[in-house]
Amino acid sequence: MSTRAPMRAPMRGPGRGAPGLKPVNTKKTVGRLIKYITKNKLILVLVAFLVLIASGAGVAGTYMLTPVINTIEKAFKGEITDPVAKILGYIAILAVIYIAGAAAQYAYQRVMVGLTHRTLNAIRRDLFDHLQDLPIDFFDKNTHGEIMSRFTNDTDTLREALSQGLTQILTSLVSVTGTFIMMVILSPALMILILIMLAIMLFAIRTIGSRSAKYFRLQQRTVGAVNGYIEEMIEGQRVVKAFCREDKVIEDFGKLNNDLKSASVNAHTFASVIMPVMGNLSYMNYALTATIGAYLIIKKAATGVIGLSIGQLASFLQYTRQFSMPIANVSQQVNNILAALAGAERIFEIIDYPAETDDGVVTLVNAKVNDDGSIEEVDYRTGVWAWKQPNDDGSVSYTLVKGDVRFKNVSFAYDKDKPVLKNINIEGAAGHKFAFVGSTGAGKTTITNLINRFYDIQEGEITYDGIDIKKIKKADLRRSLGMVLQDTHLFTGTVEDNIRYGRLDATFEDIVNAAKLANAHSFIERLPQGYQTMLTSDGGNLSQGQRQLISIARAAVANPPVLILDEATSSIDTRTEHLVEKGMDSLMEGRTVFVIAHRLSTVRNSNQIIVLENGEIIEQGDHNTLIEKKGRYYALYTGQFELS
Repeated sequence: MSTRAPMRAPMRGPGRGAPGLKPVNTKKTVGRLIKYITKNKLILVLVAFLVLIASGAGVAGTYMLTPVINTIEKAFKGEITDPVAKILGYIAILAVIYIAGAAAQYAYQRVMVGLTHRTLNAIRRDLFDHLQDLPIDFFDKNTHGEIMSRFTNDTDTLREALSQGLTQILTSLVSVTGTFIMMVILSPALMILILIMLAIMLFAIRTIGSRSAKYFRLQQRTVGAVNGYIEEMIEGQRVVKAFCREDKVIEDFGKLNNDLKSASVNAHTFASVIMPVMGNLSYMNYALTATIGAYLIIKKAATGVIGLSIGQLASFLQYTRQFSMPIANVSQQVNNILAALAGAERIFEIIDYPAETDDGVVTLVNAKVNDDGSIEEVDYRTGVWAWKQPNDDGSVSYTLVKGDVRFKNVSFAYDKDKPVLKNINIEGAAGHKFAFVGSTGAGKTTITNLINRFYDIQEGEITYDGIDIKKIKKADLRRSLGMVLQDTHLFTGTVEDNIRYGRLDATFEDIVNAAKLANAHSFIERLPQGYQTMLTSDGGNLSQGQRQLISIARAAVANPPVLILDEATSSIDTRTEHLVEKGMDSLMEGRTVFVIAHRLSTVRNSNQIIVLENGEIIEQGDHNTLIEKKGRYYALYTGQFELS
């Protein structure tokens, strides 16, 4: 094992704190969601128009009860001789209103589905795009499952809230407004009672909702923890079985699962309580309104003062149900809305995570060397690369890429209080092979991570062809480096696609040549479909050694001036290793190479062998020089001292 970035405390933010932690900024989260939704303004206007028609139809339809019932009342009193024609006319109007409302409701629900998925598409795209710009330390701090939870669970809760909650809020707002106006017109006195009951309802929603929100935030956090643990255990299933730790992982999962169950039960319990509470308050409101309304009708009949007609009371009672129904419907969506806000905060937490900074101005370009020795930039591949440097006077200068990488008094720490590298100096000409030897944690892999600027140094300077690497754009710097990592990773696709990942414009002939160079061609030809064999599950249908050979071929096809080999042959048997070394010797010819290896037989031909211990260089030189010194390298090579 080599030095890696230490696992640090994961992100803290919405959904990741202790129970009861308030959202960082709920208003800001809602505002950002609105910005995503309003990117489709025309569609949103159409939805609002359709909602207005659908909700308005409900309000207007309820009012039609007044003339219908009043007509029937007058017919019983003998005030109207032929009420049927009038009633049928009112029913026809009522039918038109409800048909229009139903059509509008169907239309806005269909349109809202499209708007929801457009919004989620934009959010997922921004989230994934930003992930590509995040520094490596972000992925060191957070598990894959936790990150994946933002794309799955959090966006799914957001989908439910947008597709149902948003339209519910719009329809409720229109319905409540229209109903309020009609109720004031019908009976201002009864409206006072309704407002009192409304205040009680809102207080109940706020009290119960705040409790529910607390547990929904905890639920989103624990979902991420459960997903992260499951993903980690699935990846490490061989290790679990090899050490018979099934009972242990079941026990640990049980604890996480119980935390999720507890948070979910509490969240949904409080959310579920809202509906019965609102229902009972609505029934109480209805009973009180009916009682007082009946009293006003009786008073009007007895005294002749201004009061209510039976038709008006019927409409008012129906409005009473309609007035509380939207509030009840919104309260029913509280669990979705609260979960969505918690999920949205977690999504925006990643989007707001500081992107990898890049102040570089030097770029990598294709070049050719003219007869007079001048360097010219060209727009086609020549196999010759140059650093393009802007000058203060507006001109540019070119430096041929040779691969001369040097460390000058470099010190680095992942955490300020725990230095990993101390005063590292590496001098060597371009085309040299540097080998790093040392115990686990000595800082070998860290050095290679600094070359490609996965991390930036705190002290000293690293130069590349005489240029401070901080002045080189990161993408261009990394394009000039070929890497074969200890942990190989293959993508879903063909063998050809995976090798071409090193250089997307590579021809099939280039890919075959690279495979031959890495001694991977023979085994690839024996695969069922050769180079067209599909690889899945990180190359699960290949052996570890075969996966590593493809990874080496990927670096070979990139044809970079500098190679970084981090335990590149660690999973290859001794016989295959000798074959790979022959190919690697050809690949490394004329290139600067940084090699990390535990097998000292693979570093004998290095120009410089650098022995590290506790982040410091304790020996440096070629094989023969270090053997003559009879120091740490000599002890390692002769077996007197073993790497830990």
